[in-house]
Amino acid sequence: MNPKIEHLIKQFARLPRLGARAGQRIVLALLQDNSGRAEKLANALLDASATIRPCPICGVLTDVAAPSCEFCRDASRANGQLCIVRDLSDVLTLEKSAVFHGRYHILGGLLSGTAGTLPDDLHITGLPERIKIENITEVIFALPNTIEGKTTQHYVMSVIGDANGVRFSELASGVPLGGDLDYLDDGTLTLAFGGRKEL
Repeated sequence: MNPKIEHLIKQFARLPRLGARAGQRIVLALLQDNSGRAEKLANALLDASATIRPCPICGVLTDVAAPSCEFCRDASRANGQLCIVRDLSDVLTLEKSAVFHGRYHILGGLLSGTAGTLPDDLHITGLPERIKIENITEVIFALPNTIEGKTTQHYVMSVIGDANGVRFSELASGVPLGGDLDYLDDGTLTLAFGGRKEL
């Protein structure tokens, strides 16, 4: 195969949840398409990479020209609830299910000895100050029900502390042990949020 095509397939295969086979299908479909889809995709990616950045408050991707993301600017979401998630895909999953109407905080990963992810690698440092400024009364953990998720949850709770009188809760029924939010349907997420328990 042409080295340029092989290189392109490798780049796609490195994307999360894709592999060599899916990467090959995508690349071949784009290169054999005569509608200019490949060029449009390339231009859209270049534009997004130049103009999109993580929100300095919560970590949700937003426009570089904006001081913060849509969630942080939306006054109706200032209801005292802050949902802590691992990454942006979790935010999108929760938004799609429409079970949460507060604000988010993306950690950017989970603590993991095997992966070498340490507290400094996560977006945690400014969290206590944010909770004070935004008058957060409940912190909801929507992290994977795994050892890494639980370890991260306990660490974040220790960083926040109980000085602010914040109530901690986690998703309850419906989230299986070892489960990821990405794989849960809307009904399961609704049950999990409705039945969350205080920590």
